[in-house]
Amino acid sequence: MATKPEILISESVIHTRVRELAEQISKDYSGKDELVLLGVLKGSFIFLADLSRALTIPRTIEFIAVSSYEHGSVPSGAVRLVMDVRGSIEGRHVLIVEDIVDTGQTLHYLIDMLKSRNPASIRTCALLHKAHMTTAEVDIDYLGFSIGDEWVVGYGLDYMEQNRTLPYIGIVHPDDRN
Repeated sequence: MATKPEILISESVIHTRVRELAEQISKDYSGKDELVLLGVLKGSFIFLADLSRALTIPRTIEFIAVSSYEHGSVPSGAVRLVMDVRGSIEGRHVLIVEDIVDTGQTLHYLIDMLKSRNPASIRTCALLHKAHMTTAEVDIDYLGFSIGDEWVVGYGLDYMEQNRTLPYIGIVHPDDRN
């Protein structure tokens, strides 16, 4: 990718919003048992790390990996589990942490699968949401930003495994994807 992505959401705006989300989550889970932050790999890792550091409540971190993209950029519609949670979530409060929700199929799949494991509660947190693309019924309890139809990279998001570590959310234009 030769061209630097156009900044859509700056580093400072992201960090401010992550702190706001952490404040609300900390308030909502105050006095409850330890929260399990369940990061959906790979995209959520930076968001999850920053969110976790900003929380003021007891928490543990688990990871899960799913795939819904066949060739890097086209959602296939089918979701498959690539890596499962290592610990039990039975009787625990779980917060699924996603980088982006577009069709909602991945989040819907995860919620259904995790419910069968009898957690005390399941809620969701997403950095980005493309509401106009959502086809599955999913609630996002904690949302960073709503965005349009742009292909975005940075802050954990990638295009063909590139630009994941940018400190901002940037737009990749179709001509830049070659």
